[in-house]
Amino acid sequence: MSKITAFGTYAPEKILDNEYFERIIETNNEWIVSRTGIHERRVVSEGQFTSDLAVEAIKNLQERSGKSIEDVDFIIVATTTPDQIMPNVASQIQNKLGIKNAGCNDIYAACAGMVYGLQLGHGLICSGAYKKVLVVGSETLSMVTDYTDRATCLLFGDAAGVVLLEPGENDFMAFNSGTSGDYGQDLYLSHQKDHVNGMPIKPNSKIVQNGRQVFKWVVSNIPVKIRELVAKAGLELDDIDYIIPHSANLRILEAISKELDYPMERIPESISMNGNTSSASIPMALSKAQADGRIKKGQTLLLIGFGGGLTFAGAIIKWGL
Repeated sequence: MSKITAFGTYAPEKILDNEYFERIIETNNEWIVSRTGIHERRVVSEGQFTSDLAVEAIKNLQERSGKSIEDVDFIIVATTTPDQIMPNVASQIQNKLGIKNAGCNDIYAACAGMVYGLQLGHGLICSGAYKKVLVVGSETLSMVTDYTDRATCLLFGDAAGVVLLEPGENDFMAFNSGTSGDYGQDLYLSHQKDHVNGMPIKPNSKIVQNGRQVFKWVVSNIPVKIRELVAKAGLELDDIDYIIPHSANLRILEAISKELDYPMERIPESISMNGNTSSASIPMALSKAQADGRIKKGQTLLLIGFGGGLTFAGAIIKWGL
């Protein structure tokens, strides 16, 4: 069995508010907030990279919990924006923090990555092969955002979140995941290949999104998958104290709330002040909701990430912190 024994988050200091976008594209604050719910987002400064944000999130974990990380024996990093393809981000974290005996692996599942990382980390602990696993979601999406593309440049921010998994009373009650690869051309980041599913794409090393199609897919699929996950855990929807989806867009979260007939005040978000931070968005929302007193020890939480693939991953946990 495994449990979450600590967590931490970090967002860089530099702020891009909506006034910034009023200066570079045809838009205004009222339009941005009405369509996305975003007021500002944090972005890296020159010389900051994904591994740097991850290291700061791990330091925050240590400050919150007093936990040692010297004996961590595996590091999983979910990211879409590695410092470079090789060496991976996990190995750079290992080096920067002096963690001597840790296996390291990056996973690429876009905005579902953090929950996939939790699933994999849980499996490593339950197998008995590892005793202390860091699961990190870290992104520098500002580096792959096309600031001339009005449809996407407003959305993305940079941040990192991390949890520590150790053997113990099982926090995890149920998992699910799935993929609709036939929608791959609707959300992509391509460095070389100029087609997906036979459809031409732009290999310009920037995020490209068909927002309308992604919205339709999320609203059609994610509420169904949430209900399936709740049933898998032997629970009712009312048994879930908080649902924490990936904070892609506040309007998407409102649509999920409506489809489920689940109160919006029980769906914490990180989109409003951080933008869409992909694999970091769920820990950022969790941190915000715990800080304001909503999330407490013993509550039942449902986490669900969704994004490029198109893919999703969900987990129901009994929060132990």
